[in-house]
Formats: sequence, structure tokens, C-alpha cells
Amino acid sequence: MDTIWLYSVASIIISYVVGSIPTSVWWGKRFHGIDVREHGSRNAGATNTFRVLGWKAGLPVLLIDVLKGFLPVRVLPNFSGLEVDSNEWMWLRVCLVLATVIGHLYPVFARFKGGKGVATSLGGVLAVHPGAALVCILVFAIVFAATKYVSLGSLFAAVAFPVAVTLGFKEESNVKVGFAVVLCLLVFWTHRQNIGRLLKGEENRMQLSAKTGQG
Repeated sequence: MDTIWLYSVASIIISYVVGSIPTSVWWGKRFHGIDVREHGSRNAGATNTFRVLGWKAGLPVLLIDVLKGFLPVRVLPNFSGLEVDSNEWMWLRVCLVLATVIGHLYPVFARFKGGKGVATSLGGVLAVHPGAALVCILVFAIVFAATKYVSLGSLFAAVAFPVAVTLGFKEESNVKVGFAVVLCLLVFWTHRQNIGRLLKGEENRMQLSAKTGQG
């Protein structure tokens, strides 16, 4: 049990480090000579990368951020020695998702100032509950297509996660249900400023060609 505990702690640390990779910052500097934190919303996330540098930079940043959330959760628990689908195994997986998301929010490689964690959260959800992840993607796509607000799409997708898990898939695991609720609340917390702007009618819609704006 001590070995499993040590492995779990090490896995959480690894997941945090992976989550801390500031994809948008490194990609922007390496391929465009631009620090996205100095433009647009000044947020180190995929949305601001799309806005500042366009889709050719935004798309790879988005995909890498999703992989940051997916790979640690998909790979690391397999070597833990825990029984697959056991309660302990599920606890480890959701802890790894949260570690990667926290790493993205507070990256050790970027002075603890990161993005809002939506793409990385999606990667984790894809690993833990792919069916619910597809529902979230669909909800986001519909809301974004209708409004052009990335933040609003993200908020609706966040709500869709626990709803899909509990009502759509009739999930019996309290760990998964609790995880869905916690992740939803975390998305709302990271988007609290966006919520304020949405309520005031001041939130900017996504314009890929724009060089400045709020995200």
C-alpha cells in the first residue's frame, strides 16, 4: 500500500508539471515571436491564442492543452497497481485531472499565471468519461455557433458535464459525480470575470483576426 501511495503522489506531481506546460506562451514565442500574455485578453490560453495569432497557432495550442489533460490520466493509473475501475483507481484518476488543470491555471513554468483550464479539463474528461465529454463538446459547439462567445460556450459545457453524467449516463460512481460537480464549479470560478462582462454586455465575441480584446 505504501508503494501505491508513493506512486499516486508522484503521479499527481507529474500531472501538475505536465499541466504547467505554458503551451500558448511557448508556441507564440517560438513560432511567432509574440508573448500572448502581452496581447488580447493577456490570458495564457488557447482562446487568446486564436484571437491574437489566428487558428494556425490556436489549433495546435488547443490540441496540446487537451493532451495535457488526457495523457497523464489515461496512462499513469495503469502502472499504479490499483485494480481498474476500483474506487481507489477512480480517485487517482480524478486527482490527476485536477492536478493537470491546477497546473494549467498556476503553471510553475510561467510564474503561476496560466489560462482558464477549459481545454485541459476537456482532456481529463475525455479520459475519465468520454461519453460525457462528447456531450460537452456538442453543447459548447452549439452555444458558440449561436453566440460567438467562447466563455458562454465553456460555461454551458461545464454545466452539461454533471447533467450528462447524472441524468444522461445514470452514473453510479459517487467519485465521478462529485468530480463532475467540482470541475463545473472550477470552470465557473475561472470564468468569474467573463460572467461579469457577459452580464454587463461587455464580453467580446470571438474574432480570429482581432489583435486585442478580452477572453
